[in-house]
Amino acid sequence: MAAETPEQPAETLGKSNPTPPSLQHEKLFRIYNVYRLVISLILVGLLFIDPINFDMSFRLLAYYQAGVSVYLALNAFIALLLIAGFHPSQRHITLSILLDILIMHGLLLASTGITNGLANLVIVSVAAGNILTPSRMGTFYAALAAICSLGVSVGAVLAFGESGDDIVRAGSLGILYFAAAFILQSISRRMMRSEALASSRARSIAELEKINQQIIQRMRTGILVLDRFGQIRLANAAAEELLYGAPKAAEPIHERTTVLPRPLKQGLDTWLKDPAQRIEAFQASPTSPLLQANFTQLDQDRGDQILVFIEDMSKVTQQAQQMKLASLGRLTAGIAHEIRNPLGAISHAAQLMEEAPDLEDGDRHMLEIIRRHSRRVNGIIENVLDLSRRRAANADLIELAPWLQEFREDFLQTQDDDCTDANIVLKIDPQLPSARFDKSQIEQVMVNLCDNGLRYSQQHSGQRKIGIHAGATDDGERAYIDVRDMGPGIAPENRDSVFEPFYTTDKAGTGLGLYLARELCEANQAHLSLVEDDKPGCCFRITFAHPGRMI
Repeated sequence: MAAETPEQPAETLGKSNPTPPSLQHEKLFRIYNVYRLVISLILVGLLFIDPINFDMSFRLLAYYQAGVSVYLALNAFIALLLIAGFHPSQRHITLSILLDILIMHGLLLASTGITNGLANLVIVSVAAGNILTPSRMGTFYAALAAICSLGVSVGAVLAFGESGDDIVRAGSLGILYFAAAFILQSISRRMMRSEALASSRARSIAELEKINQQIIQRMRTGILVLDRFGQIRLANAAAEELLYGAPKAAEPIHERTTVLPRPLKQGLDTWLKDPAQRIEAFQASPTSPLLQANFTQLDQDRGDQILVFIEDMSKVTQQAQQMKLASLGRLTAGIAHEIRNPLGAISHAAQLMEEAPDLEDGDRHMLEIIRRHSRRVNGIIENVLDLSRRRAANADLIELAPWLQEFREDFLQTQDDDCTDANIVLKIDPQLPSARFDKSQIEQVMVNLCDNGLRYSQQHSGQRKIGIHAGATDDGERAYIDVRDMGPGIAPENRDSVFEPFYTTDKAGTGLGLYLARELCEANQAHLSLVEDDKPGCCFRITFAHPGRMI
């Protein structure tokens, strides 16, 4: 920290509070006060060693004894204040130096004069004053000491008939005072400039460190710093969210846990054995996105710090699928007219044939197959066109509890007359966080999940019943929605394929519903996943992004 000088800026003039010195100057003053206390104890102790010689040589012994005692009491009092936690201001330091100079010259006058060894202590006080206040005030200390020394010498000549040589000695001491002042001021100024430069560089380094931390924390790529045993030393917000979910602001990941997810720990062990081998993509939890980890050593010599980059592979997969569907959408848009015309003619011909009076049952069954598959082909074309024409999300901050209640009522009202037995059990946890999403797009996702859930529930149990549960993640900062049906569930070998385009186990399905639902969730920075648990049926979870950290 740079030292402060007595000169104050214009805006601080007139204030009653004295300017505090730097911490370094305060420490130096404490050391100087210890020196004063030791000197005063020595002077008092000397009074009891050889009092007879004092009576013969000292001019004013009573005044000398009183002055030494007062000096000891003053230094002891200041020492007690400093021990009690008193922080001296620049004004207190200046007053202490002035008192030292005046008291020392008073003792010189009462003792044997300027030739006494106490004159050397004045040089120490002047030097200390120039170190503690390296400015014009330091020159004033030297001038005051020189004037006092000359005054003591002249007073001794006039009052006590001393030799005029004391005046010459006083002049020599004055030269020493000014020399000490100028030399120490020059040294102090250089130290101040060095200290200011060091302080400025330290602030610059601290600012750069804060900027780097903010950049790292705001990166969407997860960054971890590990030791060779997999203990987490540093993690940014993206890594916390990808691996564990967003942690509480007051509980950083490296303080609340140092355990890596098992797939990532296995990848680290594999990389340590063979750094050239690429680690396979993994999921930190059943509901987390697919992640890819890349490892590198921070210290090539010691190798005790490992830097890990964690990327969300769903973004890469999404981009690849978007490119594929964009090409497919352009192709479909180009041939949709050519497909729909003959498809419409086939459907119309099937309807006309159904009106024939002598149509056999077998023929009617064949015509129903034609109409059903015509509708399926038309649905595939419509879904692909919807994907290629999908608009950007317009997210709003939504309270989930009233929105879900409204969605449930609207969804049940839109069911067909022969489907009035549909039942949706809605459960909403208390203290549910808000979520930010596009209402129309998430509603489309919910409609798709609810339609699928009701259909599979009816096929398996004969009841059109599903459950919707809204809750908060473990950190309490993000909301999620579970849609659970009463169907047969999804076989383990098919769990990794449910979100792939054109994949379906329903002969009447197009295989684009769940893919489109995940795409819409990703557009709102949410994540649609299949929950793997021991409960019956199938459960899909929409995990929303933190409402305050969306990009």
